[in-house]
Amino acid sequence: MDAIYLNGLEFYAYHGVFDEENRLGQRFSADVVFYLSTKEAGESDDLSKTVNYASAYEVIKSILDGQPVQLVETLCERIAAALLEQFALVQQVRVRVNKPNPPIPGILAGVAVEITRGR
Repeated sequence: MDAIYLNGLEFYAYHGVFDEENRLGQRFSADVVFYLSTKEAGESDDLSKTVNYASAYEVIKSILDGQPVQLVETLCERIAAALLEQFALVQQVRVRVNKPNPPIPGILAGVAVEITRGR
């Protein structure tokens, strides 16, 4: 299985459990890996035989910029489901959403949730 990576997508959004997260917002980033055969696209140079990166970005953006949710897990599930629905050639998708500055007392580089979903 081949892989296509979309790395370091950055967003400012209003997700979180605490009121201040929903009111003030914070940075989020996402990394996505699509698993599919890229052989036909590579041989034909035909965009319709692979994942359109710009379209994939818009799907992810619509969720991260969209309706606030409490959990990073929810963001991951919604992104994975939407990408699998949008891109029929994709057999499996891995989604990682990073929250670099969670409201946790202590020093840490951030938190992240990563899921893998398939057909």
